[in-house]
Amino acid sequence: MILGLDHVVVATFELEAAVASYAALLGCDAGAPIVDDGVATIVLPGGNVAVELKAPVGGGEGADRLRAALGDGEGLKSLVFAVSDIETAHRRAGRVGLDPGPIADRGDLQSFRLADAKTSGLRLFLVERAAGAVAQQRKPGAVAGLDHVVIQSGDLERAAALFGARLGLDMRLDREVMGRRLLFFRCGDSVVEVAQTPVAEARDRLWGLSWRVENIDAARQRLESAGFDVSDARAGAKPGTRVVSIRNRTGNVPTILIERVSRV
Repeated sequence: MILGLDHVVVATFELEAAVASYAALLGCDAGAPIVDDGVATIVLPGGNVAVELKAPVGGGEGADRLRAALGDGEGLKSLVFAVSDIETAHRRAGRVGLDPGPIADRGDLQSFRLADAKTSGLRLFLVERAAGAVAQQRKPGAVAGLDHVVIQSGDLERAAALFGARLGLDMRLDREVMGRRLLFFRCGDSVVEVAQTPVAEARDRLWGLSWRVENIDAARQRLESAGFDVSDARAGAKPGTRVVSIRNRTGNVPTILIERVSRV
């Protein structure tokens, strides 16, 4: 049913600052925002997965919903999965109890939202996009793509049922790292990682992003020169990787860069 991640949504109070930061982080140019229903939106290409930045700028139901989402601060607010047939995906989502909302048709794409009550509070959308609708204009040295998105959950069995059984993602790994249980689901050429929280909660939370780079030392230098606070490169938790943490200008989204040194 799901081909991969289409884009992630990051909500912010200050769109101009967020666009400048993410354009520098991803290594791309930004166009003009599109304003609809009181919400300004800019989509930036990140290789395999785009980043959609949103900010409320006026009145309207869309702006009210976004302000409500920003009630717990800026950050990663939605995941949008790509499908090849929106009608088939909608029927299946209904059959497996995800209570999908109506399909919205916006010309170049069709999408629907899964019920929050069925996704442990996660804002999840499925979208079918017209061929060639997303431009991927990126600069030399841009990130190669999204490696994984991290979700925090107090109930990993519940998360496994959602992402594995209901959404049909391939669970590749269930492991414990430094006393913390992690689940890894293949989603196109990215991974959805679900990390266990110490306390069981009714709602899960979208948390962080990990971006692939070909040369982490060069990427670190590029971002440091652009005013980012970046850590030294270190060995990643996944064998055969090196990572760098980005500690500012990410819109409250915990973010790392990851380079695959060798395949283990």
